[in-house]
Amino acid sequence: MIKILGGYQTDFARNWGKEGVSIVEAFKECVNGALESSHLNASDIQTIHVGNAAAELFLSQGHLGALAIEADSSLRGLPSVRHEAACASGSVATLAASAELEAGRYQVALVIGIEQMKTVDPLKCGEFLGTAAWYDREAKGIDFPFPKLFGQLGSEYIARFSLNNEHYAECQSYLSDLMFNNARLNGKAQTRDWDIENMSDKLTAKISPEISVRDCSQITDGAVALIIASDRFATEHAKTRGINSDSIPAILGWGHTTAPIALSDKLSESKNSRYVLPHARKAITDAYDRAGIDGHSSLDSYEFHDCFTTTSYASLDLVGLTEPGKNHNAIENGSIERDGLLPLNPSGGLIGAGHPVGATGVRQLLDSYLQVSEKAGPYQVKLKNKNVLAVNMGGSGTTTVATVIGMNTA
Repeated sequence: MIKILGGYQTDFARNWGKEGVSIVEAFKECVNGALESSHLNASDIQTIHVGNAAAELFLSQGHLGALAIEADSSLRGLPSVRHEAACASGSVATLAASAELEAGRYQVALVIGIEQMKTVDPLKCGEFLGTAAWYDREAKGIDFPFPKLFGQLGSEYIARFSLNNEHYAECQSYLSDLMFNNARLNGKAQTRDWDIENMSDKLTAKISPEISVRDCSQITDGAVALIIASDRFATEHAKTRGINSDSIPAILGWGHTTAPIALSDKLSESKNSRYVLPHARKAITDAYDRAGIDGHSSLDSYEFHDCFTTTSYASLDLVGLTEPGKNHNAIENGSIERDGLLPLNPSGGLIGAGHPVGATGVRQLLDSYLQVSEKAGPYQVKLKNKNVLAVNMGGSGTTTVATVIGMNTA
């Protein structure tokens, strides 16, 4: 059993370049914050895993595993490695760190997700992010390729399930409004202070036929650190703090799948499936099975990779809230509101909280930990089951990592 001892997130509303903050300083801030949160010293860390998608493009900087040890001199000499899986880089880094702990190689791991994206203009940023698709086939020479790709996901739902175009667009607007509203309660969300009403002209601008600016996640500078440990270490650590080790949230279950990288291939392969994104559905059900839970009914909320409103719409059937094609029912009955049956992204998600691509998977896990620990503050949801699902996706639904965070009651 892998326990989460604590973590830290930088303020996603910041622009590091304008502040004169380097990526090394961002490493230091999130690592020191995570150590303080966990009541640990840097000398307690035994292995380091960094999730980052595209520092070579945004910063002309590679080898981030080595750069991470600059956060504290006590980290020098430790094994440290960087993982890349597009927008799922952070969760893949966490999986690798968990595997090392489960193998008994180490007892305590530091996981860092980090991305500095505001070094270029939005058009260039879109080009860089296009490398997470099949670049030559899907992104080369195309402005903002991912809004166009994820617009096709929406079109597939409309065509496959004979949905009304206007009703689907209303669902998209609802989903973005929900994320902006949730973000207002999150003191580290990128859009928490945005005046949405007075930004309507900008937010309604179309990027593709199906996607407007308000349907998109944000370009974000952000870093998140999480400290995870073996059950043995967590039990001893709990004793030194005078707390019950059962009060420390754990990674109860996980799922990890990879679909064909081209969206057209995904959609073609899924024609005979009940789900438009069957590989993502499998990652989620694998996480449920490994956690030993029945499904969405055993969750208190879920953090889903809403890089666009089309993916948050898809999430409703993928997690099991509705049957495929009936996703709109969960919107109409209020199931995903903060006080609903299964709140979606109480943090504000990628649309409201921000999306530093390599950090998002770690941020989702940190927010899941905060919810289960009842440390989420103003955006805390009511707990009945003490289980939260995090779903991180890379590319156009290509790499999916699903994780159930909860209390070990066994």
